[in-house]
Amino acid sequence: MHHDAMRMTEGSIAKQMLRFAAPLFLGNLFQQLYNTADALIVGNMLGTEALAAVSATGPLVFLIISLFVGISAGSGVLISRYFGAQDQEKLERAVHTNVAFSLVAGLLMTVFGVIFTPTILDWMDTPEPELSAGYIRIFFAGSMGLVLYNGLRGMMQAVGDGKNPLKYLIFCSCLNVVLDVTFIGVFHTGVGGAALATIISQFLSGLLCLRRLMRTEEEYRVVLKKIRFHWPTLKLIVRYGLPSGIQNSVIAIANVVVQSNINEFGTLAVAGCGAYSRIEGFAFLPITSFTISLTTFVGQNLGAREYGRAKKGARFGLLCAIGAAESIGLLVYLLSPLLLRAFTDDPAAIQYGVDKAHICSLFFFLLAASHGLAAVLRGAGKAVIPMISMLAFWCVIRVSFLHFMVPIYYSIDTVNWVYPLTWALSTVFLGIYYWRADWLHSFEKQNA
Repeated sequence: MHHDAMRMTEGSIAKQMLRFAAPLFLGNLFQQLYNTADALIVGNMLGTEALAAVSATGPLVFLIISLFVGISAGSGVLISRYFGAQDQEKLERAVHTNVAFSLVAGLLMTVFGVIFTPTILDWMDTPEPELSAGYIRIFFAGSMGLVLYNGLRGMMQAVGDGKNPLKYLIFCSCLNVVLDVTFIGVFHTGVGGAALATIISQFLSGLLCLRRLMRTEEEYRVVLKKIRFHWPTLKLIVRYGLPSGIQNSVIAIANVVVQSNINEFGTLAVAGCGAYSRIEGFAFLPITSFTISLTTFVGQNLGAREYGRAKKGARFGLLCAIGAAESIGLLVYLLSPLLLRAFTDDPAAIQYGVDKAHICSLFFFLLAASHGLAAVLRGAGKAVIPMISMLAFWCVIRVSFLHFMVPIYYSIDTVNWVYPLTWALSTVFLGIYYWRADWLHSFEKQNA
């Protein structure tokens, strides 16, 4: 038995899924705490304008990162499948091709981010463009660390190792907070200091993952000399990962459009909704942990041709994700005024956040169902279906709704209602596909 990796092709389904989801949940919790610490430190030390500047860049950062993270999810699907099937040669190729891809992607992202930042912030009508541009330029200058960490963490999770990435993340999150306070409080570097703290910590967690993968004795070990593109494998990674990457980016583009609609209601609305989205990030944690374990579990079991087991695991993971997300939704609904006060003491900004919480939080079960169903289909190599669903509902319908309805009912509530509406539509679409289509045998059919 592997001491880091975890084969999910035999044993108790519930036990394995929960054992794998727990470190992912903690890791995501830390990631969220550390994004929130950024916002809390910036908001409290530098004021509401600085908080709005950092909040307004959120969707843009997510846009660019999500493309690359989505594509490397394709390598996760392949790696979990080869690991489940115990196919060492293919596993080795997938691992080294993924590392090569992460390095090239990090380079591209740095160049793109540094050159095009001001133009994009301008398009978005960012309320504090100078502050935001300073923050985001530094952030992109160090984006190699971010891409590397996400690519390597995805590989480790695909073989069932959730524990090591968690340890590195906890260490780097604590480091990030210390650096935030040092740069902003002691050296008075402003919002640029927050960006610098983030990228130093990300680089470190990326390097720790790499060191771990180079030192392991398992068959997914990284050997520096072998890092290169194996073109047939890269094609497969792109085939499974590109739909997720496009889906993530397009949702992010739609969110940039939603953000510019929020920007119209002024700095207080941006600060209030920005603070709410940090809180919503916590509700997302069980969803993310279960979606990653769903994709890994389904991938490994279909690789080992354990079809009945894959189906049972899918059902269990979906129920867990939906239950956990809705419980958090109820808490957010009840506690939102209290939670928002941690970020800002401006009553008007708090009210904007509470209004959004009261519209969105009770519908978190739909958000969980959508993501969970998409994760199952991705693990089965059916990444195009979730992509179509998210493009249609979370992008086209979201943007069209805002375009037509905001001028008619000019209120920020109209902007907020776009979320539950589009979550519901995509859940219905994916649910029908999940029940009707034969996703269990799709990988064999594609490679027959």
